[in-house]
Formats: sequence, C-alpha cells, structure tokens
Amino acid sequence: MKIGLDIMGGDYAPKATVLGAIEAYKVLSGHTLVLIGDKDAAISILHENNFSPDNFEFIHTTEVIGMGEHPTKAVVQKPDSSISVGFKLLKEGYIQAFSSAGNTGAMLVGAMFSVKAIPGILRPAITTIVPRVKGGISILLDVGANADCKPEVLVQFGVLGSLMAQNVYGIDNPRVALMNIGEEEEKGNLLCQATYPLLKEAANINFIGNAEGRDLFGDMADVFVCDGFTGNIILKLAESFYVITRKKGLKDEFFDRFNYEQYGGSPILGVNAPVVVGHGISSPEAIKNMVLLSKDMVESELVGKITSAFQ
Repeated sequence: MKIGLDIMGGDYAPKATVLGAIEAYKVLSGHTLVLIGDKDAAISILHENNFSPDNFEFIHTTEVIGMGEHPTKAVVQKPDSSISVGFKLLKEGYIQAFSSAGNTGAMLVGAMFSVKAIPGILRPAITTIVPRVKGGISILLDVGANADCKPEVLVQFGVLGSLMAQNVYGIDNPRVALMNIGEEEEKGNLLCQATYPLLKEAANINFIGNAEGRDLFGDMADVFVCDGFTGNIILKLAESFYVITRKKGLKDEFFDRFNYEQYGGSPILGVNAPVVVGHGISSPEAIKNMVLLSKDMVESELVGKITSAFQ
C-alpha cells in the first residue's frame, strides 16, 4: 500500500508533517509513505532528526495552497501544489489514500474534481469522532462539507456513517439518530421534519429516532446525522472542551479524549478513494494518526463497500 501525505498542509508544515511522518513510519509495518511537497525541506528536517530519507518516497512539488485561498481557484491555478499533485496521484492509482492538514475547501474541491463522488452519492460528507462518557466512540456527520442539505442527503449520511462505524470501527448494526431539538417525531425545523420519515423508512439504516444535544456523549446512538452547518458548530464547541479543561487545570480522562490529536483527521466519505482532512493546527501526533486512519480506510475496503451500497 502507498499512502500519500501532503507535507505542506497545516499551520506548522512542513516540520510538523515530516515529524508526524517519522512517527507514522514506525508503526506502518511494510506500507510505503509517499511525502508530497518540498523534497529538500523534508530531507533537511529528516537529517536534523537523524532519520533516513530512504524510509520514504518523495514527490517534489513547487507550489502550496494557503489556508486562506479560494479553494476552487487555488486547485485550478496551482497544478503543482502538494494538494493538486496528491489528488492526481490518487486518481491515477499511484497512491491508495491521501491525507492533508491543509486547506479543507481545497481538499473537498480536489476530491470532487479528481476521484469524484461515488455514483449515487448526492453529497460527500466530512465525519468526526465523538467520545462517549462511558468509553467507546460515536460518529457525527456532516461536520462542514454541506452547510445546507436536503432530506435525502441526510438519509445518505446515515448510510455512510453506518458503513464507516461497521467497517472501520467494528460496530455491529450501528444505531443511527437524527440530531434535533426534541425526541418527538414531529419536532425540529423543516429539514428535520422532512428527514425523519425518510430515515424511518430506510431499509439499510438502523434508525432509532431523534437525538438531542445532551445525548451526543452518551450511549444512545453510534451515528449522529445532521447538516454540515449544525455539525460544524457542534464540532467546534466540542473541541473547546479540551482547551478549557487544560486552561482550568482540570485533568479528566473523558475530556482528554476531545484532544483532536488522538483521531488525526476527518474522512471525506462518499468519494472514490480514501481521503482524510486533518486539523490546521495538527501536531506530529495528529499527523501520525491521520496517516493511520488512511491506512485503516484502505484495509477495511470502505470505499468499495460504500460503492456496493449505492449501486
């Protein structure tokens, strides 16, 4: 397996990404990590850390897509950027997965332009992991790819989340809940009211009803479905828990699991290859886990299983 890593993406790139690549190499066991970006800069960082460049494959690029750039324009106007080249290699099958902590919008645009959405998928979704108070995890989607959604899109999110929960995290017959402002079937905005009966009728989803915000960290469901606007607000709020507990001097195992570093990145589900987007402030530990998540997505054959489900 060849796993592509954008070493120019992220606020602390390329140092954090290259150091993360070193940590990933130590646990990849036989797979090849392809570093995409400024080769000279990467080799210099490797030498500084007494690590042989021979442990990696390099694809040199001369351009970088900045965090604040317009995604579509940047992907088109910077064909030799690490993100654009990464997606070219992914489309050609030279690498089997691609991850980056760079511009999220550019990663979405690159995925849609190159490997494209799986036939039948209306809108790909970005997922995140939600820790549970009593241990274990749930999946929340969408968390930012689609600020506005139609009911049938949310139903597809339920399928995508179920397949990921089952195949990547080993959760049997995942329970799917719709994020809402009340438990009752008729509650919610127009989107939730229209989505509920569709989820209820979906034969390939174990739908258990509405979930409220207070249910998110419990054991109610394995997959929580919402539009990307709602999901992104939940995600950013949850990320602040870890920061606040640290600032207050609180040490708690549950809140430690809100540290983004543990999960590495967020998969873009619904495209024709494993693509993972990392946090802009990704540390070497986060980069390592982003690479390992890419590996798990390839080994679980998640993309093929999603494709079969939507045929």
